Amino acid sequence: MAEDAKLKIGGLTILIERDLCVGFGDCVSEAPDAFQLDDNDQAVFAANPAAVDREKLIKACELCPVDALTVWDEEGRQLIP
Repeated sequence: MAEDAKLKIGGLTILIERDLCVGFGDCVSEAPDAFQLDDNDQAVFAANPAAVDREKLIKACELCPVDALTVWDEEGRQLIP
């Protein structure tokens, strides 16, 4: 069982549910500074996710075809999925 990862970035809280991730890499293609695939081909946060602008982060998370990325805004409203 892979450990989930959660990070606050630019007012967003992003959760990577690693057990759902199957490694399509759409998040990596959209925002390589925020996401990368690990040795198990599962998404993890890259070295500098704070360098990615908010809209690009949201778009990268929206692209996940298996909804392994969840995003909340500053008020705790779930934006994705």
